[in-house]
Amino acid sequence: MPDVSLLPGTALHHWDWQADAACRNVGPARFFHPAGERGEEREDRDAAAKRVCAHCPVRRDCLEHALRAQEVFGVWGGLTEDERRDMRRTSS
Repeated sequence: MPDVSLLPGTALHHWDWQADAACRNVGPARFFHPAGERGEEREDRDAAAKRVCAHCPVRRDCLEHALRAQEVFGVWGGLTEDERRDMRRTSS
């Protein structure tokens, strides 16, 4: 769960980008790993999520949200939690 103090607020304009997201009707199972998922199974799920993100018109908005809110789970904006963590480390 993200740090809710980092979320942009409840005003609709902060979340409008989600209406155009390619994942809108895909469901969370593609983007968030179940407990204990490892190895090839996880790599395959992450790759499938990234394929959805690759064609998403709001990919940048999604990634910016994930970085700002410090989302710790799931694929957001085409990056896994590990990739986002690495990105934060190299940018600090």
